Amino acid sequence: MSPGRRLAGRVSLDRALSKLGCASRSLARAWVRAGRVSVAGRVVRDPDLEVVPGRARLAVDGRPVAAGPPMVVALHKPRGTLTTRRDPAARRTVYDLLDPSLPWLFPVGRLDRDTSGLLLFTNDTRLGEALTAPGSGVVKVYRARVRGRPGPEALARLREGIPLDGVLARALSVEVVRPGARATRLELVLDQGLNRQVRRMCAAVGHKVLDLRRTRIGPLALEGLESGAWRVLSGAEVASLTPHRPTAILPP
Repeated sequence: MSPGRRLAGRVSLDRALSKLGCASRSLARAWVRAGRVSVAGRVVRDPDLEVVPGRARLAVDGRPVAAGPPMVVALHKPRGTLTTRRDPAARRTVYDLLDPSLPWLFPVGRLDRDTSGLLLFTNDTRLGEALTAPGSGVVKVYRARVRGRPGPEALARLREGIPLDGVLARALSVEVVRPGARATRLELVLDQGLNRQVRRMCAAVGHKVLDLRRTRIGPLALEGLESGAWRVLSGAEVASLTPHRPTAILPP
């Protein structure tokens, strides 16, 4: 095999552990380098060793690793909670809200600290990539309370697009939900996922976001989920998020 060429079906050991849904790639690399991972009964310290997921006999701390059932969890993220596993300043994170008995899960995209609303977690790396990839077509709906009352020109600019990070950031639609002289509630529908996109777009047209909540991802709505609460999605719900996938990944 020529240098740099990978045999069909083979991936690096750290990626295999991630694909099996037991850790992120960075965490898996740390486990391997610490001597906690074995392949076919032999401890391996090279995270770039190539294996075939599902065929290689992998173990972490002596416990066999097998592909667990794919899972997707919906969380109603409260404002003031960080989308990270651990915080050096010991601030509350989204993982403090999830049951510790759940398998390893990673957030599908992020919400900044001051944004509340619907946040998804999964252990299915392919699903996570499908939902966050540019051009995925998965829309997100936000309710924003902004300072002042945006006029027709400001709303048109949000729809037409504002340059951010080298791309044209735009809303598929913007509706005034509740107008007011001091503050206005807007509903914005996006199919992009730029960092702090709604806040930056609204600031660019002169209307600072005072409060922001994500209410929908694709067909999945936040309704019925209390702040700080979470639930496991059904197979039908997961399939509806990615209709281009040939089969659902969870039983109904």
